[in-house]
Amino acid sequence: MTAFCEALWAPEQGEEEAWVAAARCGSADAFNELVLRYQRQVHNLAYRIIEDSAAADDATQEAFISAYQSLGRFRGGSFRAWVLRIAANASHDELRRRRRQPKVSWADFGDLDEEANPHLADPGPNPEQSLQQQELRRVLERALGKLPEHQRLTLVLIDSLGLSYEEAAHVMGVALGTVKSRLARARSEMQRLLQEERELLPFRAWSPAPGR
Repeated sequence: MTAFCEALWAPEQGEEEAWVAAARCGSADAFNELVLRYQRQVHNLAYRIIEDSAAADDATQEAFISAYQSLGRFRGGSFRAWVLRIAANASHDELRRRRRQPKVSWADFGDLDEEANPHLADPGPNPEQSLQQQELRRVLERALGKLPEHQRLTLVLIDSLGLSYEEAAHVMGVALGTVKSRLARARSEMQRLLQEERELLPFRAWSPAPGR
């Protein structure tokens, strides 16, 4: 790596722009910092699109390889939104391939692979709470899986990954107004689906707040 690139990358500063600039100069260390920063979000997005942990692993790897090879075409702005758009495209490619194969029901996937997606791990302090949280998560996953694909993607990008409307619009390649309308419909439909399954949820999850 040249002295110029070395000067661009200061890992202790945690500056995304510096990492991107150094990575574009050929610094594998700088690109690895970007991978570490966003790999969970990329995997989460891929999993929500494909609904299979192993395939999401492959799509995540493919997305970062493609991003590294395409750094010269990155024109600035949100690197997170840029790499998530690459991940979404890779995930949809994988999903199209899988759809040409025999279909598998949502229930056949079983529990989520928490080891592959660490932020889904159950932090419950005791077995009873752990069981309740697992059941709640299954109900939420079931409801999320019933959403139309574009609504599920919008909900995950904004409510789960915390993207702005503008970033989500870039990832999905749609207008800002489309993102807002999809999000409103997704939240409304999610609420309806959860209401339908409320009898499966732990009692405390649906207990009304005091005074209501």
